[in-house]
Amino acid sequence: MLSVQHLHAKGRRDDLLPPTSLQAGRGELLLVSADRQDHRTALALTLSGRMKPTEGSISWDGDAGIKRRRLASALVDSPGVNEPEQHLSVRDLVTEDLALIPRRYRGALLSTPWLKVNSFEDIADLWTEQLAPDKRIELLTALALANPHTDLLVLDSPDRHTADTSEWLPRLEQLASDGGRPLAVVATVAAIPAGWTGPAAAVGNAAVATEADDGGADLRNDGQPDIQADDVGPAEADDRDLLRETEDAK
Repeated sequence: MLSVQHLHAKGRRDDLLPPTSLQAGRGELLLVSADRQDHRTALALTLSGRMKPTEGSISWDGDAGIKRRRLASALVDSPGVNEPEQHLSVRDLVTEDLALIPRRYRGALLSTPWLKVNSFEDIADLWTEQLAPDKRIELLTALALANPHTDLLVLDSPDRHTADTSEWLPRLEQLASDGGRPLAVVATVAAIPAGWTGPAAAVGNAAVATEADDGGADLRNDGQPDIQADDVGPAEADDRDLLRETEDAK
């Protein structure tokens, strides 16, 4: 279970992430809406343990530490952070992503057999920018799940590639409902799709709740410690930690 209370990240001029509260359990797809891309990315980075907020509490399976959540989570297709570079072929992307899996879990994973086993041989020689939105999300989530310790999938703005929700939503629902591997799946989106009846939240919802509270009570009522922000930017933190994890695995 991912539990978030009054998560807030300050920026130089305005909030990177307005106060937000949410919960997502295994076997569940949670959609979180935000008008601004920077808010969606900040939330995705924070939920996956790639960025520390200014205040608020966040826990994974009751553990408020960042390490366990970071190891259990996969950040997928975040703009300007870890979205595939356009000049990469699918084969090269697979090679690079498999290399980031710690060696003790990676075993003999190589791009060619992985592409075959996962039925991506037909797109192996395409540039990543040539991928259709549905094939893109299928490939990137499959790569994220190549690490057997991934239990939390956090997708940053999958709807930015297409206005057709059928190109990405069914894949995420399928992953969340897979009984063989129960996952908590969270996707930040520009707007909640029409007709969506599943779990949903909105960036800034905790700020609205606080304003409505006559006593102005702090929503951090679960007894978990605040998480202090550091001075590392989202992309820098992600790249540096990925490099450190890779080096540790060698």
